Amino acid sequence: VGSPMEGEKTMTDSIYIKLREQLDQYSVGFPKTASGIELKILQKLFSPEEAAMYLDMTMMLEAPEAVAERTGRAAEAVKALLERMAARGLIFRQRKKNDVRYAAVAFVIGSYEFQLKNMDRELAEMMEAYLEEGLLDFTPGKNILPLRTIPVNKSIAVSHPVAPYAQAREIIKTKETIALSDCICRIQQELLGKGCGKPKEVCLSFGSHADYYVENKLGRYITQQEALEVLDRSEAAGLVNQPANMVNPGGMCNCCGDCCGVLRTLNKLPKPAEAVFNDYWAHVNPDLCTGCETCLDRCQMAAIDMVDGIAVVNQDRCIGCGLCVTTCPTEAAQLELKPEDKHSKPPASGRKLMTRTAKLRGTSLVPLSMIGE
Repeated sequence: VGSPMEGEKTMTDSIYIKLREQLDQYSVGFPKTASGIELKILQKLFSPEEAAMYLDMTMMLEAPEAVAERTGRAAEAVKALLERMAARGLIFRQRKKNDVRYAAVAFVIGSYEFQLKNMDRELAEMMEAYLEEGLLDFTPGKNILPLRTIPVNKSIAVSHPVAPYAQAREIIKTKETIALSDCICRIQQELLGKGCGKPKEVCLSFGSHADYYVENKLGRYITQQEALEVLDRSEAAGLVNQPANMVNPGGMCNCCGDCCGVLRTLNKLPKPAEAVFNDYWAHVNPDLCTGCETCLDRCQMAAIDMVDGIAVVNQDRCIGCGLCVTTCPTEAAQLELKPEDKHSKPPASGRKLMTRTAKLRGTSLVPLSMIGE
């Protein structure tokens, strides 16, 4: 018969295994690894009490009193626990005047990005190990990217009809509440001594997501004009614009291939273009190309090669960001519309993205503990 301490350890291990299984249902997943690094990450982020509470949460916003009644817990204790979890980036919080509601979030995109204040060398090393062991898998047909690539504004010919949701500047012009924060990926890589040196304060969030970032002291409110200036700085620095993969995104990243987990994972695919939601790819006019190689430095996906002194785009690798276009001194590089059968419209909302992803992955947005109830 095991000792009381062994029994307690078994119960603790069990709650984190259940938490891992639940997180694996959402978004791009939270897969099991041979090393168990994902459980160590959860143990660092969640107390056993917080893990148990997460397992009883859904992705629908609820008032603490409703959570307490539904789960048979004391209302005041639930209220305090949910607020503590929201303040630590483990769940989402939405405030509307005196109404406060909470919901479970995925790990990516979600609680990982909310760890800006808590990211330290230990967590950075854990996340690097988890990424190497397969946290993200964007193989077409197995998963859906949580971010989509938007071409740099100046890279698309005026004659091309472009939907507002495919223009970063047009998206920003529809947002009344905007917050600016540091890039969690660049923070993580700097802690590992691998920083790229590119601007960090380039991540935008909108609406209730912006409020969450500011309330948790993860970001600061900015104006639309300031947000547009962030886009200009990001483009100049060679960053890829990636809003959340939906028509009406709650956030927008500006990413580099050195640090961004999404782009780093895409880079491992033989044909990254098949996984991205973007209707464009680049083409270089050989008659105009002078072989200056400026585009090679701008490309984050190793999609351009020099052949006989001329830049040639591998369209299997091109994600259509347009960074090569805006700095081409002879205008040899241009973005072209893909054939119509390769066009893809993002889901209308975050809920639809999550639902579509879950269906593809064979998972459910209903918590495992509630299935069959």
